[in-house]
Amino acid sequence: MEHRSHIYGVMGEFGTPEQLIQAAKKTREAGYRHVDAYAPFPVEGLSEALHLHRSWVPLVTLLGGLAGGLGGFGLQYWAAAITYPLNIGGRPLNSWPAFIPVTFEMTILGASLSAVLGMLALNRLPQPHHPVFNVPRFSHASTDRFFICIQARDKKFHLAETARFLQGLDAHHVSEVSDD
Repeated sequence: MEHRSHIYGVMGEFGTPEQLIQAAKKTREAGYRHVDAYAPFPVEGLSEALHLHRSWVPLVTLLGGLAGGLGGFGLQYWAAAITYPLNIGGRPLNSWPAFIPVTFEMTILGASLSAVLGMLALNRLPQPHHPVFNVPRFSHASTDRFFICIQARDKKFHLAETARFLQGLDAHHVSEVSDD
């Protein structure tokens, strides 16, 4: 296994989404696990071909919403029943129907903030520079080309063998991706 610190991986360029999906399937079948694909638009079936796991963002959003709702309700209960109790017309101190609007709004606020921050954190964003930007042909990834990159951290990665493997998948161009 060849692993050099300045090599991020090897990238293959394909002309159609179908070629990209087939390349992704064959890459997974060949035993590569640290693989990423780039396309100018969403490609149906690409996630399944790469065996990408489900996102943690929905769980993070749920937990943020629960924390926001419980925090909003708890703050109101603490203020109305514990810290500054006022007996107004014999109403109970814990008047939960009056707490519903703020609890609802805090639930929405907690869920939305945790969704945005969770998505940014899980995607490791902001990332102003990624090693694939070092490949000159990668500028076509936002217009008309499809790319698959096998990362050097993959256990099966060997620079020459991986490049030959991508050539065998009928890649238009195979490029070495430097980490510099």
